[in-house]
Amino acid sequence: MDVIVTGNRAELTKAREATGRGRYALVPTMGALHEGHRSLIRLAGEQADHVVVSVFVNPLQFGPNEDFSRYPRTFEADLAVCAEEGVRVVFAPAVADMYLPDRQVSVSAGAMGSVVEGAFRPEHFDGVLTVVLKLFNLVQPDVAVFGQKDAQQLALIRRMVADLDLPIEIVGGPTVREGDGLALSSRNRYLSADDRATALNLSRALRAGAVQRGPERIKDAARAVLETAARLDPPLLLDYLALVDPATFTEVAEDHRGEAILAVAAKVGTTRLIDNVVLTLG
Repeated sequence: MDVIVTGNRAELTKAREATGRGRYALVPTMGALHEGHRSLIRLAGEQADHVVVSVFVNPLQFGPNEDFSRYPRTFEADLAVCAEEGVRVVFAPAVADMYLPDRQVSVSAGAMGSVVEGAFRPEHFDGVLTVVLKLFNLVQPDVAVFGQKDAQQLALIRRMVADLDLPIEIVGGPTVREGDGLALSSRNRYLSADDRATALNLSRALRAGAVQRGPERIKDAARAVLETAARLDPPLLLDYLALVDPATFTEVAEDHRGEAILAVAAKVGTTRLIDNVVLTLG
């Protein structure tokens, strides 16, 4: 069957009527789909009878000096990916379809949205949660699938669903990496060959930390790799390295037991990248 392309609530309603009954899964994306997105779509297909993929570059989650205007937009290629993966409905609204010109109300990510990634991107997670809640209301999925690579985003969405009593199951998909270890990202296409060689130190730092025991030794091992990368040409310009509780994104104590996330963000040239790995401490 062909993919049904929709852009507003009325078209979504017609698409669901045409698609029929069953369990619906939503995969929210900003387009520029790659193998990581394909893995999320396949995971969504395992969770439901029908998969809806949203393609929307959300202006609310970009800061004034970020890359909203140059973020890759490859809609025809994205449609081809969705067709190949058996997606039934693509929701691709315009900004005017998503936000009223006099919009007043948005979702606050609270204290959890102001730490780690949120400390470097103020109000970013407010924009993320606002658009995700709107997508949930418009698409009305039974389950929604998000990537673990955006670990803080995933944690905040789970928190929003719990706090606001949303009847949606949230499923996290594992980070997909290229053969050299670089986490897949739509922004990887911005990297030159030299940029990419430097960027590989993000995953190297995470691997160096992952084999250590104890929070301080984990961070020290990862930090050593990042400090060496800061002296490369081009350099790796670190925003943060953090070892946090996966539920709250607060830094873990030295006696922490259980899961923790080792997260890193840095800029190479003009491209900012994030990565993380889930560890079990103790």
